[in-house]
Amino acid sequence: MKNIIFFGDSLTAGYGLRASESFPALIQQRIDERQLPYKAFNYGISGETSAGGRQRLAAVLARQPVDVFVLALGANDGLRGIPVRETTHNLQYIITEVKRQFPQAQLVLAGLEFPFDLGPLGLHKLGHYATEFKALFRTLAEKNSVAFVPFLLQGVLGRRDLNLPDGVHPNAAGQKVLAENVWQVLQPLL
Repeated sequence: MKNIIFFGDSLTAGYGLRASESFPALIQQRIDERQLPYKAFNYGISGETSAGGRQRLAAVLARQPVDVFVLALGANDGLRGIPVRETTHNLQYIITEVKRQFPQAQLVLAGLEFPFDLGPLGLHKLGHYATEFKALFRTLAEKNSVAFVPFLLQGVLGRRDLNLPDGVHPNAAGQKVLAENVWQVLQPLL
């Protein structure tokens, strides 16, 4: 049995839902249906930033061998306005450490976009931030030659029917869309 580590924040954890409704659990269902030899581990923590992920990485990597590592951090960095260079530095550290400790592991990076379109509001600085934030994920994926999910929340962001009442976290139906977004990139690696 090989291990898939899903390393992220509330989007990965399935905030406000049963564990079985999170996208890593839904991906495990697809793996089981296809009788693939993989076990999914959900290491999503609500509120986690890239800096928090960097701090807890060693403990997660020490728990079991890593065959596939799905990195889905950065949403909280964007919401808090953490400088893009800092987010980039933390995510690069995580990628580098996973590759160093598990050189054969397949890596998948989930991209994110700043959740608000601030450009037309005349908030030039924030619009610039949103552009830089979105670009950092593709740049990291290309630089490190890792598989890339262009936008984890594709098809979910801004849709009331796919989010919890807070308008930020996907509901059970929204998590199914996230699972599909990730599965399209993950399946060929398995």
